[in-house]
Amino acid sequence: MTASQRREQLLAVSRGLFAGKGFEGTSVEEIAARAEVSKPVVYEHFGGKEGIYAVVVDREVQALTTALTGALGSGGHPKVLLERTALALLDYIESSEDGFRILVRDSPVAQATGTFSSLIGDVATQVEAILEPQFRENGLETKAAPLYAQMLVGMIALTGQYWLDARSPRKTEVAAHLVNLAWNGLHNMEKKPALTKHSR
Repeated sequence: MTASQRREQLLAVSRGLFAGKGFEGTSVEEIAARAEVSKPVVYEHFGGKEGIYAVVVDREVQALTTALTGALGSGGHPKVLLERTALALLDYIESSEDGFRILVRDSPVAQATGTFSSLIGDVATQVEAILEPQFRENGLETKAAPLYAQMLVGMIALTGQYWLDARSPRKTEVAAHLVNLAWNGLHNMEKKPALTKHSR
């Protein structure tokens, strides 16, 4: 096995372990045992568990970023962009279950290369740019666009986390329900929303 092949093998083994056990629950000993190599081989390629974890997370962040920005950058009606983005996330979850499980875990090591929350923040910035002209066109305050972008993206991301385990209903149905709530909510927004007197 070449050094490059060994590196990829170690990454694949580690990805599965991190997805199932998390960063803290995975040891270099276990990675080495699963890959049928000695511990020094793992250290030689990645310098330790933190190094291999950082590479795994970075690859997943890149894959999901590519999927989401591709959906948002494809142009078209804002409702269609919302549909594409919801489906892009669900597609990623379906094809990279282990990767998504790793991204949504909280680990301080992940913060060095990017976390799910920072990725979602980047996507929200793109959504904000789409919402601002829509808000302007409908007489809504554009300064509220960043807040609504965070809410929309957060709603899609949290639904994705739920669907990761539930896997029901079908992916397209989940996306349709997400867009139904988000789009119909956006479509009928009040210009000056306020809480009802009874809720205070």
